[in-house]
Amino acid sequence: CGLTFAFVSCANEDVAQNPNSTDNDKNLTTFSTGNPLTRTSMESDGKFFWRYLDRIWVQDDNGTWQKSYNYPQQKTASFEFEVPGKFTKGRTYKVYYPGVTGSQNQVKILQKPRQIEPNTSAHFGVSGDCGMADARWSNTKNGFEFSLDHKAAYLVLLPYTSNTALHKCYLTQVNIFSDNEIARTCILDPTTGKLKGTGNGNWIILTTKGRGTYANGFPLTNTAPSAATNGTYVVIEPGTHTLEIRYWVKDTVTNVEGVITKKLASATYEQNKFYNITAKLDVRDYDGDHYYEWDAKEQYWWGHEWNRGGSQPTLEYRHPNATTSNDDPDDENKRDPRRFTEAVGMDRIATQKSFLGVAPNANEMSWYCVYGDPYWDSDELWTTMGHLYKGGIWLKKKSTLQAEHLYDTEKSPNGTDMCITATKYYSKDYIYGRPSAANIGKYFYLPALGNYFGPKLGSIGERGSYWSSTPAPESSKLAYNMVFTNSRITIETSFSANGYKVSRFE
Repeated sequence: CGLTFAFVSCANEDVAQNPNSTDNDKNLTTFSTGNPLTRTSMESDGKFFWRYLDRIWVQDDNGTWQKSYNYPQQKTASFEFEVPGKFTKGRTYKVYYPGVTGSQNQVKILQKPRQIEPNTSAHFGVSGDCGMADARWSNTKNGFEFSLDHKAAYLVLLPYTSNTALHKCYLTQVNIFSDNEIARTCILDPTTGKLKGTGNGNWIILTTKGRGTYANGFPLTNTAPSAATNGTYVVIEPGTHTLEIRYWVKDTVTNVEGVITKKLASATYEQNKFYNITAKLDVRDYDGDHYYEWDAKEQYWWGHEWNRGGSQPTLEYRHPNATTSNDDPDDENKRDPRRFTEAVGMDRIATQKSFLGVAPNANEMSWYCVYGDPYWDSDELWTTMGHLYKGGIWLKKKSTLQAEHLYDTEKSPNGTDMCITATKYYSKDYIYGRPSAANIGKYFYLPALGNYFGPKLGSIGERGSYWSSTPAPESSKLAYNMVFTNSRITIETSFSANGYKVSRFE
């Protein structure tokens, strides 16, 4: 969209004064706006309007900066600005619009603007919108007339998602980072016709919260770009920039908030132009299945799955909206296919089918623990069972460990075969954060999906519990598993009736 503006004025010497002027305004010259398409903010229907606190600046015949005496009190398609000073109809004047936060020919492109509802640029005036133009005499009725040429560039951010759990979330803010300056104090330079920046400012944080419907932020209910749903407008300094855009999303039920980052290729953003930037917001979605008692033939909530209308709890038991269910596996009914068996030692492997070829054995898990260089990542977002979470670990892939000769299916790192001999547990402290961009391809991610115990879901986002395919040799009711929290990772044995995850490790 190109924005053009027109203003009209009457001089106070060569131009007849307003016959109705009072002592307070007899030395003011009127600059009248014309057509509504000449305004500084765009509505969702494409119309432009003047808004509260908009002013213009002009240097008069004496070279003195003059600011319009008045400003609109509300949104309006036209407005008569009253400007003090001396103006002569035979001259050409440079008119400046420095935005609401600027003055004279100085513009402040804000680093922390706010947009309170989708698909409006009503905040442009305070965010750094600006422009200038040459004003020439038109006629006695219209005075000086000119069209404002805007000097900022404008981004229209259009996020969308196909993840139904994110449809319940809100966009709370957008962070824009650049390899050079995009928000700082600038000068409207009449010689070059461009903004001339001073100082540093390579980031913008736009808050997207308002009132009522938008008190939590902008909705993410759209599966395709939709300006009406969450169109977000940003004023930036023109130039060639490499932008990184971070979309902050929040689940108001789990109270989890985090960032989805999109990196853009270097591009030139020209003054007086809008740039539509679409962004598909993707996070990994994990199903609510594959929780098992250790060697059960069917998963923990088989026949009662949450996404099939069943009673499976989907929120952590301490959450105020959490539910419990009486449909958990019946530990008294040994015929329940969701219940663990009580065969002894390795005989238990013959009774179970769910884990074979999927979960690693205890020896393999111990190598992941000891030599997998685990990272605890508290920022990686993911969804499960209709809600947003974060928290999990990065471990070196099996292929990476094999390449480093640090992987054995038959022995654990201390040389013991955990499948047949009871051995000590293994544990390891974390590195916090995530692997470097250069090395992250050598790792895989495990989310902290919590676990079921009886009728409750526990520690989701805080703890990951994954079964191995190895029973404890010394007990009919214990099996090896990997458990991790935000402090350390451990290979240990746990009660087989726990509803832990079963997953293939990469």
